[in-house]
Amino acid sequence: MKNLTIETITAACRGTLHGSADPAGREAAHVVIDSRKAGPGDVFVALSGERVDGHTFIPSVMEKGALCAVSEQDLGERDFPWIRVESTAQALLDIAKLYRDSFDIKVVGISGSVGKTSTKEMIASVLAQKYNVHKTQGNLNSESGLPLTVFELQEENEVSVLEMGINHFGEMRRLSTVAQPDVCVITNIGVAHLEFLKTQQGILQEKTQMFQDMKPGGSIILNGDDPLLAAVGPVRGVKPLFYGTNPRCDIYADEIEPLGLRGSACVIHTPDGSFACTVPTPGAHMISNALAGAAVGYVLGLTGQEIRDGIEHLPFLPGRNNIIKTGRNIILDDCYNANPVSMRAAIDVLNLGIGRKVAILGNMGELGKNEKELHYEVGTYLASTGTDAVIAVDELAKEIIRGLKDAGSAIETHWFPSRDELIPQLGSLIREGDNILVKASNSMGFGGIVKALQELA
Repeated sequence: MKNLTIETITAACRGTLHGSADPAGREAAHVVIDSRKAGPGDVFVALSGERVDGHTFIPSVMEKGALCAVSEQDLGERDFPWIRVESTAQALLDIAKLYRDSFDIKVVGISGSVGKTSTKEMIASVLAQKYNVHKTQGNLNSESGLPLTVFELQEENEVSVLEMGINHFGEMRRLSTVAQPDVCVITNIGVAHLEFLKTQQGILQEKTQMFQDMKPGGSIILNGDDPLLAAVGPVRGVKPLFYGTNPRCDIYADEIEPLGLRGSACVIHTPDGSFACTVPTPGAHMISNALAGAAVGYVLGLTGQEIRDGIEHLPFLPGRNNIIKTGRNIILDDCYNANPVSMRAAIDVLNLGIGRKVAILGNMGELGKNEKELHYEVGTYLASTGTDAVIAVDELAKEIIRGLKDAGSAIETHWFPSRDELIPQLGSLIREGDNILVKASNSMGFGGIVKALQELA
């Protein structure tokens, strides 16, 4: 890892070097926070978590041949190099910034209440038609995840697409200081993370902090269909580029034709011209993701043909609007995360299916004091759709059924206190030919339900 030596790391995180410093000029092989992944030549940053304190693993990591350890605790006299810092969490960010600064590379920073990961994948798919693309893997978008993503940058990369997830005030600047994006993308301002950010205005205020660390000459790309984002004016002399289904947006889609669970057809208009394309994943929100990809492709110099190819070759991701066709059913695997906006969008996608439609729904997390009401509202929304059966799991999801019943719906309903109590009953609840949505926050572990449904076939 270029420019990451004990000396440069110590300076970057304003630490104090202790112990043996013989290899002070040697470059690190990797920077890790998981002791199980540490190996010879690695720098181990010991984070103090709620359940595990990384400092307890420093001796074993150094025995594996690690280059040095970064600690916020006094380790005393040691025969290996270690760096004392005030905060290892901040040190991790500081080291990541040092590494990011060593690359002359375009960075696309993505945030939003809903759809960050699917938008990131769409943007990466578009940009891959012209550039060697580095992108956030999995859900590494937090204050510990983003640095680990940055550490995966390689010399051959030309563009990095970084997802930035926040749920507390102050987090965005800590992330964007590392990322220093050339292109800032915000997908929407929803009601996720109200527990800590309190209001949608609070969410807007925090997410737009990204603009403060935008590189000179950078671009701001916003969803013009979102009323809060549509009202954002020029920032630091940069006029936002808006995308959406409104023809007043700089980049917009029209002639939208739903193709069921096969996706949607549309025509996308950019300042350089228009082109028809097929978005291969179903749902109106995927049109929005495609437009975000088109907007980023436009500002980074791609042709209309390149943008279309990137949209149409979007890879599928497990747990994120992933269509699974078994010999018995069609499963809409969207169980990675959930909030009221994405829940409604997933229900809309389910109702594109032909045949009986079953929604298996769990809790939505981090909704704050109105969590019961927000689950209840999902139930009242379901009552207005063509869904045939709803299976709810856990206490909060019980509010979904209550909303359904209070709306006078005749939709078939079932409730189970846990995932494990539902799974043995799936064979009797699910019929051959059903279209099935599986949706909940990641903590619910609904991937096990998806697996069980596949095994029914």
